[in-house]
Amino acid sequence: MASRLLPRGYRRHLMAVYGFARFIDDIGDEAPPADRLRLLDVVEDDLARLYAGRAARVPAVGALKRTVSEFAIPDEPFRRLIRAGRRDQAVTRYESFEDLLGYCELSANPVGHIVLHVFGVADRRRCALSDQVCSALQVIEHCQDVGEDYTRGRVYLPGADLRRFGCTDDDFARATTPDRLRRTIALQTTRAGALLDAGTGLVSELTGPARVAVAGYIAGGRATITALVAADHDVLGRAVRPRRTRLLTTWLRVLATGR
Repeated sequence: MASRLLPRGYRRHLMAVYGFARFIDDIGDEAPPADRLRLLDVVEDDLARLYAGRAARVPAVGALKRTVSEFAIPDEPFRRLIRAGRRDQAVTRYESFEDLLGYCELSANPVGHIVLHVFGVADRRRCALSDQVCSALQVIEHCQDVGEDYTRGRVYLPGADLRRFGCTDDDFARATTPDRLRRTIALQTTRAGALLDAGTGLVSELTGPARVAVAGYIAGGRATITALVAADHDVLGRAVRPRRTRLLTTWLRVLATGR
């Protein structure tokens, strides 16, 4: 939704970035398991070609050419996204919330850095604030997709918390989320809210299209937390998504106040 309010040029660049990140996810989720690491190697080799000034062969990489060139984006955030894809093939569970945040450092936070580069506002402080926001958004998405992730053989809820509340693997396959699993999800939602609180100050440091976009991301996270709470964290067998009116109201509030 945020992209619709941005100038066309920004939309094009952000969609190229999103397309690359989505392509990495699709390799990890949809490609034959035996081919996934090889395909990630192909993407990383093609990224090296792009940064060496040679023609990329993979369309999702080639689509980044103008974006990378125009905004002098370093290759490191893109490489971290590829590393996240590789980790998904080797690590399917995380013991602690801190371990999960370590995964977010690869899977989510690089996207925030790239976005800040696109808007020409990337610096150390803003990237640090962006990390809080992006990690929060990743955790929230994991809370929404508990059942879907489990069917793919992955659990992105901390093992220590699952044991604390008495959860078992059988809980993930139910049509309705058991209370103990809801409590586990609620804890992650609360933690994600705290991360958003820590990173929302980024909005106050931005103006123009950058402020519009970042406020939209934060509003999406806050509205989704509200939806999760309203659903009593019952995420199995149903899609928990924020209402459009709630999203727009939250977005306008964050955009206007920076809070």
